[in-house]
Amino acid sequence: MTLLVTGGAGFIGSNFVLDWLRGSDEPVVNLDALTYAGNLENLASLDGDARHVFVRGDIGDRALVDQLLATHRPRALVHFAAESHVDRSIHGPGDFIRTNVNGTYTLLEAARGFWNTLAEAERAQFRFHHVSTDEVYGSLAPDAPAFTETHAFEPNSPYSASKAASDHLVRAWHHTYGLPVVTTNCSNNYGPFHFPEKLIPLLIVNALAGKPLPVYGDGRQVRDWLYVGDHCSAIRAVLERGRPGETYNVGGWNEKPNIDIVHTVCALLDELRPDPAGPYARLITHVTDRPGHDRRYAIDARKIERELGWRPAETFDTGIRKTVAWYLAHGDWVARVQSGAYRDWLQRHYGDKA
Repeated sequence: MTLLVTGGAGFIGSNFVLDWLRGSDEPVVNLDALTYAGNLENLASLDGDARHVFVRGDIGDRALVDQLLATHRPRALVHFAAESHVDRSIHGPGDFIRTNVNGTYTLLEAARGFWNTLAEAERAQFRFHHVSTDEVYGSLAPDAPAFTETHAFEPNSPYSASKAASDHLVRAWHHTYGLPVVTTNCSNNYGPFHFPEKLIPLLIVNALAGKPLPVYGDGRQVRDWLYVGDHCSAIRAVLERGRPGETYNVGGWNEKPNIDIVHTVCALLDELRPDPAGPYARLITHVTDRPGHDRRYAIDARKIERELGWRPAETFDTGIRKTVAWYLAHGDWVARVQSGAYRDWLQRHYGDKA
């Protein structure tokens, strides 16, 4: 009884691996290419733990994936590995097509080949769990109903288009070949180990350094925020009780404009680590909006609650306080992930927009 996890050194993947092994002795084989956002420091607490087998490699390497499946014979493959930053997809969409589309195709074909070798009982138990995003659904008007699992796909960025393509592939491999798949489409995650180019960790890191807090346009873009620990518990529920071929939306029931997130983080930092120079909100800097920026996302997560009994445990107030406290306690982690290449990219992306 083993799980094969792809992208298990990234933000959500590493949180899932840690969460899984806190509550289970079922081993995890962790395949990650360790690109810019993959970080083995996230998994340092598992050093020497025989339940965690780390393999550095690309999900597009069919021979490697075949070897891992044949050697470890997992009962489920949980697929986190993806290029995931919209801004990076605008600058370099090719990487997103290669990883999110071609990489998912390679995994599906490898999983299908492995699944076909299993005995009937093992075939029935096997799951290919595809972790996706609410961004595949496009943008919502301010008063439009939240995304349900039957909402049409209308991706608006190279990132969301590549994830929509991977969702379609997963669905097709179920309906054409019978591969027992489940898909989860989640809202914006936040929490520990989040790479500091995404909004919340970037705000924390820049504020502590006295740097500008960049806010796209008017900052009124609305997102639903999901604490990463809640996302991990949802994935466990879908793995245990989800129906093959089904999609489950996973959200935090926390719709908030980005500018409100910025002010909340500033207020928490004012409380937990005040700056003698004054309130952190003084650092808020509006920058030119990203091309094609979606105005609003919102997840209707009633299906997963109705069918699987899952609801998020954290409110935004409790989750964001935990998140800010984690970053304040782990400044060494932040310093080590901020390589020269990362700083150069931030300068290239934001430097000419202020």
